Amino acid sequence: MKINQMDDQPVVLIIARFDSLHRGHQHLINKAKPYAESQGELAVWDLSNREPILTSLEDKLRILTDLGVERYYDHSKLKQLNCKRIVVEEDLQQEAAELYDFHDIPVTIVHQPALNHEKIQRSAIQTFVEKGQMEAAQALMGRPYQTRGTVVKGDALGRQLGFPTLNLGGIDEYVKPKPGVYLGVVEVHKETSAFYYTLISAGYRPTVNGETFKVEAYLLNFSGDLYGEEVTVSYLRHMRDEEDFDGLDVLVEQMKQDERNARMILGMPVIL
Repeated sequence: MKINQMDDQPVVLIIARFDSLHRGHQHLINKAKPYAESQGELAVWDLSNREPILTSLEDKLRILTDLGVERYYDHSKLKQLNCKRIVVEEDLQQEAAELYDFHDIPVTIVHQPALNHEKIQRSAIQTFVEKGQMEAAQALMGRPYQTRGTVVKGDALGRQLGFPTLNLGGIDEYVKPKPGVYLGVVEVHKETSAFYYTLISAGYRPTVNGETFKVEAYLLNFSGDLYGEEVTVSYLRHMRDEEDFDGLDVLVEQMKQDERNARMILGMPVIL
């Protein structure tokens, strides 16, 4: 993937706000691919600049590469490229024309797809995540909602309670999911990636007087130390809301029930 590279290479330029790379963006890229086969490299100009984010830049580049995109630009004002065609989503064509000189360049306007007659938009995805409706968010994104960060040291309370968790750091820029417990998957990014089913606790931990929003993941059938490792947490299903339990004993019993429920859903042996 070439990033912000300026040269004379012919390109087919896709202009959009690739803030979540949802199904609408994937549709836009697929519409541009036939032009790129004969006219130049497939390039995207990403006009998204909003926080909180739904997809990290690193994940954007990976997904775009998988979709066949060869160049990525995110300058607020892009210099003229050797552009053979512009492909732009319909709601952005006027703004794009003000930012880039379309003169003598063929332009293809792509209508945004809909799901159940509703346009696929970032705002809807963000709302679903904030309400804990992860299945609905996944339907629009075409993949689970994810947060990517680094495992940092916590207070080790989970380990003391018999449920050692990894604490995810570096995720403040992401949209915060509704406080609660989720079923998900953790990917550990090493030379060879490893995946684990997980229970995710996202929220403020009122039972232990927590004050800040944290994401902690309890990996099923895992033991070991992941401090300093980069991981991606994927949210599959909201299991229950965050609660303020009457003491740690009650919290532990609920955590055991959460694991039993998760194992039943996943078809794993129930060992508790």
